[in-house]
Amino acid sequence: MTENTQQQNPAPTTELPTQYAPAEVEGALYERWVDRGYFTADANSEKEPYTIVIPPPNVTGALHLGHAFQVTLMDALTRRKRMQGYETLWLPGMDHAGIATQNKVEQQLAEEGKSRQDLGREAFTDRVWQWKDEYGGRILGQLRRLGAGLDWSRERFTMDEGLSKAVQTIFKNLYDDGLIYRAERIINWCPRCLTAISDIEVDYQDDDGELVSLKYGEGDETVVVATTRVETMLGDTAVAVHPDDERYAHLIGRRIKLPLTDRTIPVVADTHVDPEFGTGAVKVTPAHDPNDFAIGQRHGLESMTIMDERGVITVHGPFQGLDRFEARSAIVAALREQGRVVAEKRPYVHSVGHCSRCKTTVEPRLSLQWWVKVDTLAQAAGDAVRDGRVALHPKDMEKRYFDWVDNLNDWCISRQLWWGHRIPVWYGPNGEVVCVGPDDPIPGTEAEGWTQDEDVLDTWFSSGLWPFSTLGWPEKTPDLEKFYSTDVLLTGHDIIFFWVVRMMMFGLYAMEDQVPFKTVALTGLVRDEFGKKMSKSNPNAVDPIDWMNAYGSDAVRFTLARGANPGADVPIGEDWVQASRNFANKIWNATRFALMNGATVEGPLPAPEEMTATDRWILSRLNKTVAEVDAFYDDFQFAKLSDALYHFAWDEVFDWYVELSKTTFFEGGEQAKVSGRVLGEVLDVTLRLLHPIVPFVTETLWTTLTGGETLVIAEWPKDSGFRDAAAESEIETLQQVITEVRRFRADQGLQPGQRVPARLDLGGTALAPHEAAIRQLLRLQPEGDAFSATATLPVAGAQVALDLSGTIDVAAERKRLAKDLAAAEKEKAQATGKLGNEAFLAKAPDAVVDKIRGRLAKADEDIARIQQQLERLPQA
Repeated sequence: MTENTQQQNPAPTTELPTQYAPAEVEGALYERWVDRGYFTADANSEKEPYTIVIPPPNVTGALHLGHAFQVTLMDALTRRKRMQGYETLWLPGMDHAGIATQNKVEQQLAEEGKSRQDLGREAFTDRVWQWKDEYGGRILGQLRRLGAGLDWSRERFTMDEGLSKAVQTIFKNLYDDGLIYRAERIINWCPRCLTAISDIEVDYQDDDGELVSLKYGEGDETVVVATTRVETMLGDTAVAVHPDDERYAHLIGRRIKLPLTDRTIPVVADTHVDPEFGTGAVKVTPAHDPNDFAIGQRHGLESMTIMDERGVITVHGPFQGLDRFEARSAIVAALREQGRVVAEKRPYVHSVGHCSRCKTTVEPRLSLQWWVKVDTLAQAAGDAVRDGRVALHPKDMEKRYFDWVDNLNDWCISRQLWWGHRIPVWYGPNGEVVCVGPDDPIPGTEAEGWTQDEDVLDTWFSSGLWPFSTLGWPEKTPDLEKFYSTDVLLTGHDIIFFWVVRMMMFGLYAMEDQVPFKTVALTGLVRDEFGKKMSKSNPNAVDPIDWMNAYGSDAVRFTLARGANPGADVPIGEDWVQASRNFANKIWNATRFALMNGATVEGPLPAPEEMTATDRWILSRLNKTVAEVDAFYDDFQFAKLSDALYHFAWDEVFDWYVELSKTTFFEGGEQAKVSGRVLGEVLDVTLRLLHPIVPFVTETLWTTLTGGETLVIAEWPKDSGFRDAAAESEIETLQQVITEVRRFRADQGLQPGQRVPARLDLGGTALAPHEAAIRQLLRLQPEGDAFSATATLPVAGAQVALDLSGTIDVAAERKRLAKDLAAAEKEKAQATGKLGNEAFLAKAPDAVVDKIRGRLAKADEDIARIQQQLERLPQA
């Protein structure tokens, strides 16, 4: 009894193959969904909109488990909303992935013995577009394989014509508002990719390096400084000390000699210096360190760039032409020869930044770049969360968000690449600087001395516009009016800084304080079954296509959803995918059995008084499950809703209701028809509830059961409010009896199918109508004339007397149990001894102590269980 409006089902059938074969179903079924337009949204619809834009995968990418994980959850959200009657848009697309894509094509050219410089900028860009058309977008086909219900008619690319116009428009607007500027600042430079990269594109890891202490100056003007990058001393333009440090008070304002050079540098007083750290004096290299650059700005120091874009030393002298790491060793040797090395520590483990794409050590470098002034934009992005217009889920992620957005530095948006959105700024022959919008004329020709800026924009600049540019902005399109603001951004917590903050800043700016999304649902990262991060460089990396080929897409999807706790990482192993495949098979086999035994959705549900207690129980549990699943969806608790559906379907419907109803079905008659209609209702609703997560097997079964068109647009079940506490209590008591007797049988070593004479005393309980089901499920045959109870089990007010004479060797069983009891008691004694040893407890790690406590608890449980088994055995 759920609120469940049936679609037209003119031809339900009882025919299903004996086994479910995903490979024979999934591809054709998905194409049918797409061809019939089930995923295509209508901007002119009067329905309430629900919108998600997919985080655009890189055009260079292939599907990995992280993609599959997030796509599964987004698909579940949008499929449910579509079934609930919303005009649902899930918009697909790809990111042009500036550095990664350019690297791919440059590698291809290198194999031909060419470079991009050989082709020139225009020809190289054409070559990248050719590569994109030929090789790019592989991942979109893989998303189809996964079953993603995306609106392919609206597929976008961050460099398509419309999005390029959006990028140029917002650049022009920000520039005119003084929020984009060009300045010389310290940036993160990758000597391999030959471009600036942002702070969040730098991966920090502990490397084995060296810490060298150097002596600057002479005599009483000597200062000792320490550095991990000795080569940068060639660019030192000061030594800084704290103004209150009395050790250096006599040196402040004086100049000291810089070793290996003919220069002297000043000693400056700056509160940035920690007098308690090291010697309390630091070398200052303004052109190669962000903190030193800030000191240099405060004191008007010269900034000396000492290496080129490839990390090669450019300073005249013996080190010119050496790579930075070669120069490091050579400079240390030269300083050592002059007696300038005070101390050396190797290895010295310290945090070093690496390019997130090529893993090259990043070089801080002074460079003229384009920047976004973020103070007001970041303030707006923070306020939108503070005032509740945007909800972060889980809520404890807010602290990380605020820590970042409230301390955001200006964003370097220029990249020294050829593939990407070229910066729309022209420079004239007389120093003119003109920013051009998409509808503005170019200010002049190359022949007249006008040139366009060589750099392109950071890829995250264009993807920061994704929620509104994909809907048609800057034009006022029907899509933008209907589907913006989007409802949910579902993405990994690892890119909250890369992408989420940028979309917040740009969305609030471009759309006049309209938020880009109402909720940010943050997921964890997919890890292997041991909790280790999956990586292409590790043997634990998994291609989800391999698992889909082996077990089906539904199995992969259900495994991922069942591990999706908000914000938490997701451990996953192949055993779990196999278990999900088994679940799909269980759904298939149980539905096939139901169809063969009269399950139907034809006609209204019978009145409760016409139903058995088992019927009323399952309908009561069904409505509770509907309510529970809805609550979990609204709270983005995918793991909990998946578990709820798993246990309801497998345990309650298939293992209990179907088994308890078999007697009714075998007996036939009117009661079998009533239960057949109830079973049809339960399967109908259960398949609807499961569909957003496991769409293929549920679609196949549901259309067979109901004759309906498709589950994609079927109505989502509603809780009717029907509850039957008495029936739930009665069936729970029945389950207790069956479970306890099964446990006893197993303890006595009886085979599951072995029949045993039994007398049932069900007086004083509500179980009398269930005697046939109890005997059927427990393999209990009626007592005969020679019946002699050797064991009596009191359970939940009932008594089950069993005659085990002749079924087991009592003496052998006692001997076996006595041996098990002795082993358990020995285990208990050993664990108790260790836990009573104070010296052991003082030294042992907490994890070891906890493990021993667990062994003790397990031994106690085993002793109690074995003793109970011995007491229940018949007397020999």
